Amino acid sequence: MTLTTFALVRHGQTDWNAERRLQGATDIPLNDVGRGQARDAVAVLAPYEWDAIVSSPLSRAAETADLIAAGLGLSVSRRVPELTERSFGPAEGMQAGPELDALRIPGGFKGAESEEEAAHRGLAALEALAEEFRGQRLLVVTHGTLLRVSLSRAIGQTLSSVDNAVLNLAHHHAIDGWKLEYFNGEPVMAATGS
Repeated sequence: MTLTTFALVRHGQTDWNAERRLQGATDIPLNDVGRGQARDAVAVLAPYEWDAIVSSPLSRAAETADLIAAGLGLSVSRRVPELTERSFGPAEGMQAGPELDALRIPGGFKGAESEEEAAHRGLAALEALAEEFRGQRLLVVTHGTLLRVSLSRAIGQTLSSVDNAVLNLAHHHAIDGWKLEYFNGEPVMAATGS
């Protein structure tokens, strides 16, 4: 069996994360806390041997990837546009409240990419990487919502929100599909009976 191993890491914190604002495709940079989280992630990722690192082109993910790569003595192979965060359209920059509630529709927000569209795009990008890097260990730095919806679709289970700069470890096999080993830094218990 040819297994491709993925470390799927959400970028470090930004000011908008700290303020609980929807970021989406808006290019908000890391803050100092986020840079520290990226550097701290190196200790968790270092025991594994990574063959390549890719990231979303948005600066918060790109800088997180660059900081992790530097800590591991590697370089980022490339930025993958399909790994950009789900677009929340006019809701981007907003915090919870009446203004945001006015934009809500089933499955998301008016003028935004749907959860289904984001999951399809994200999982297609991960599967293309699994094909390209078959049998290797790939570190992917991307975004919380994109990771959550893509992994949920991959394993057929609804996952909670993804924490900043923690290890999510998944394995892809061409026939057996996806298996999630760690989520938000914790081991995932296998479903009983399988």
